[in-house]
Amino acid sequence: MNQSQITLLPGQVSLSTLRRIYEQPAQLSVSEEARNAIAAGCDAVQSILDRGETAYGINTGFGLLAQTGISRDQLATLQRNLVLSHSTGLGAPLSPQVTRLTMVLKALSLSRGYSGVRPVVVDTLLAVINAGIFPRIPAKGSVGASGDLAPLAHMSLALIGEGEVLIGGRQMPAEQALAAAGIEPLVLAPKEGLALLNGTQVSTALALAGLFEAERLFAGGIVAGALSVEALKGSKAPFDPRIQAVRGQPGQIKVAAKFLELLDSSEIMTSHHHCGKVQDPYSLRCQPQVMGACLDLMHNAARTLEIEANAATDNPLVFAEDCAVISGGNFHAEPVAFAADMLALAIAEIGAMSERRLAQLIDPKMSGLPAFLVENSGVNSGFMIAQVTSAALASENKTLAHPASVDSLPTSANQEDHVSMATFAARRLEDMTMNSAGVVGIELLAAAQGIDFHAPAQTSALLRTVHDTIRKEVAHYSEDRYFAPDIETAVSLVRGDQFLPLIEDILPSGKTK
Repeated sequence: MNQSQITLLPGQVSLSTLRRIYEQPAQLSVSEEARNAIAAGCDAVQSILDRGETAYGINTGFGLLAQTGISRDQLATLQRNLVLSHSTGLGAPLSPQVTRLTMVLKALSLSRGYSGVRPVVVDTLLAVINAGIFPRIPAKGSVGASGDLAPLAHMSLALIGEGEVLIGGRQMPAEQALAAAGIEPLVLAPKEGLALLNGTQVSTALALAGLFEAERLFAGGIVAGALSVEALKGSKAPFDPRIQAVRGQPGQIKVAAKFLELLDSSEIMTSHHHCGKVQDPYSLRCQPQVMGACLDLMHNAARTLEIEANAATDNPLVFAEDCAVISGGNFHAEPVAFAADMLALAIAEIGAMSERRLAQLIDPKMSGLPAFLVENSGVNSGFMIAQVTSAALASENKTLAHPASVDSLPTSANQEDHVSMATFAARRLEDMTMNSAGVVGIELLAAAQGIDFHAPAQTSALLRTVHDTIRKEVAHYSEDRYFAPDIETAVSLVRGDQFLPLIEDILPSGKTK
């Protein structure tokens, strides 16, 4: 398969482009303007060395050892030792998708020209990405300040021909993989090891992955919620644009409009127009308010992450125009931690609302449908324990949603005395989206079951396409059967692209194709 060609413009890469890179391999390059900026920063570092000046990270130790000067003949060894000594991660490796995105974000940061690296460093990073080589990066070991040091060190190991990589699904020594791809291992020059290790690229890649998966989850949650309104013979009055306008929350306005689109021209809705029901439960009626708030959080997080993806987060930073090297704290990932914590809240609430709608669907007193959505209940348990699974997943997310950003442990002999915990804040989003996708997937099956019971009255044209998609994969539940495979199929629908086209215009990353 021919891969698309993407020329990266550091500082200007859009969220939709980052999503493309996350989802599919591409052949990547950086703009000529970026190459000039890289070269200017490299020249500034060389000028400092030529003048015999002392600058942190160039010819000094690191962290608490910043006052220790390093002789010129040991500078290359200093940078190599930094990569080796900081490769202390543990746990399962990051996924290939997150690893690819991490490397791209690092290439973007270095290409801003403020890190003082040689162009060959960025060229090597891009060559490794384009060759489909994935450094084995253990997921655990970063506190999200002074950069994602340990995981970025493991990424950098591969560039110098050390450590392990994955290529074509096989694990092998990095040196062997580079040789097979015709890539020369880097010999690090002054500042380059530190520039590779310092930065928020792992935290940001994990958070972006969480955002992109949350968008799929959100689409599934909206579709499932609309199907449940139909199955429960709910009202569309709460989605009236006048209600949303007098509050003014942008996400609420967008979500309510989507519900009206999805429910338009429904025979089921018409069939109970004069039923006399005054108000629906909150899990139906307040979907614009809750899902709209989730959408607003996603947009806020997306804005932060798009900025961070384009940022220079190295330390120290090199300003070529006046040959200055300035130490600061751009490596501190507090913005990423806050963004990830916001996403966690949204992901948990999407699942929580979905579980409550499922509880309505299986309760004959609330739904008017057969108990547990199956005929001859008693002999058949139907969706009884599927709702228990849903409750377990939603409850687990309550614990995982606790903000990681409020935690901190000092590191590096109290030199780095406040950290963000952004890496865990972002990493736990994968588990959370999986949990909520399970909840929403079960609701999709239950709502489709409820729609079946309303035949011959049909749902709206848009929701018929959703119902047909479900029924192509999972048959009507007529009697008890081995249920787990059906649920897994529904989860795969939520985590796929089937429902995104229905709402993609209101999502942070916009069009997905």
